[in-house]
Amino acid sequence: GGVGFTQYATAAYTDNILDDFVYHGMDYINDKYKIDWKNPSPKDKVKATQEVVNDIGTEVTLYGMEQYEQFPTMMEDHFGGSQRAAVLAAASGITTSIATGNSNAGLNAWYLSMLLHKDGWSRLGFFGYDLQDQCGSANSLSIRPDEGCIGEFRGPNYPNYAM
Repeated sequence: GGVGFTQYATAAYTDNILDDFVYHGMDYINDKYKIDWKNPSPKDKVKATQEVVNDIGTEVTLYGMEQYEQFPTMMEDHFGGSQRAAVLAAASGITTSIATGNSNAGLNAWYLSMLLHKDGWSRLGFFGYDLQDQCGSANSLSIRPDEGCIGEFRGPNYPNYAM
């Protein structure tokens, strides 16, 4: 699943909502894991395990979903579902990447967020357009040489660029 265009466009029109979700995540990793994101240090990292991805990704996603439910106009502003899915997933991925120093852990938090979002609200987009937001999680830890390399070598958008 491609995250490139979605992320490119999302940052431009989500007001301070994406920022709020990320700052919540930063406060969470500071409180729980003692990651001082304001004064970065190579020593301030959490080991990139599935448990850490699950913990941080779930916390940030559920916080964001609660905010969307608490403020309905915010949900209307991010219409269609795919925008909400992208904002939640981006915040989860950013927070997890910063906590672990591992971009692949962040990518897995991104796709975990998509699954949590779909489980919580039954869909990610409208008219079945949520496939693009789900199709990458099965491939995020596998190397299939006929389709490209892992995220660090090729980028998470190859070969299923969602445009």
